[in-house]
Amino acid sequence: MAGSGANDDEVIFEMAQFIRVYKSGRVERYFGSDPVPASTDTATGVASKDRAVSPDVAVRLYLPPPAKDTEDNGGSSKKLPILVYFHGGGFCLHTAFNFVFHAYLTSLAARARAIVVSVEYRLAPEHPLPAAYDDSWRALLWVASHATGSGEELWLTDHGDFSRLCVGGDSAGANIAHHMAMRAGAEPLPHGARISGAAIVHPYFLGADRVASEETDPALAENVVTMWRVVCPGTTGLDDPWINPLAAGAPGLEGLACARVLVCLAEKDVARDRGRAYAAELRASGWAGEVEVVEVNGQGHCFHLVDFACSDAVAQDDAIARFVNLY
Repeated sequence: MAGSGANDDEVIFEMAQFIRVYKSGRVERYFGSDPVPASTDTATGVASKDRAVSPDVAVRLYLPPPAKDTEDNGGSSKKLPILVYFHGGGFCLHTAFNFVFHAYLTSLAARARAIVVSVEYRLAPEHPLPAAYDDSWRALLWVASHATGSGEELWLTDHGDFSRLCVGGDSAGANIAHHMAMRAGAEPLPHGARISGAAIVHPYFLGADRVASEETDPALAENVVTMWRVVCPGTTGLDDPWINPLAAGAPGLEGLACARVLVCLAEKDVARDRGRAYAAELRASGWAGEVEVVEVNGQGHCFHLVDFACSDAVAQDDAIARFVNLY
């Protein structure tokens, strides 16, 4: 029994200053778990509020204030694009309600003049994949349920333009955004809602064969591989279609249910070449949509979450803003 207890205390995954996972299933998180309340941001005027979608799923919505010119004209019926956003964190870190994503998405909502719906999905390893995918799909269905102009959330019915409904996310959230667009191709959204675009930012994709960007930091690349095995214990490996959408046997990318994809990359990101290959394969797949690639030099994975006001982050967010506002 004593030996069993010792084994249970064995650490099977650790990311310094972020998370430690024990063989027993116990999880310790050190960063990004504490929520901040929804509010109205004094600098931008962006308002936010929380909604429960189901017992397991919630969202935080962000609504920018009316544009100055519409205020001068006594208001406007012009509606705003909708971005359903899935946060990153390797499927095991962060929350839609923490200070990192609250600050970042407040800024992005203001810059893009878009309604942002940030999804709170269950985290692994307590809730192994595909829980995060299932929760994210449930949230997307909830958003789509407002497409006819009726529904419980007035910010969506009164202000949302469902002809510009996009999905997006960073890292693991970019992975989720891809899979939501793929699932929407196989299971159409309700009320005729359609995804117009997917913003794939620094995507967390892997594969059995190493790519050049992973060789720039082999230790980090191996850590990310270990993390995948922890969050998806039933995985078939690094070429599991969940983590490698380009693997043999993965659903064909021609099934992606959107007309446009924006892929954001960072030069010093170990996942950079996975994102490049994803964009290239989209173009070659027979998918009829348009791919735009934006790459920032000299930056690493999800650099924008560290300083979303730096010039490189602003340039990346400007690209996202233009993307979600296209018809």
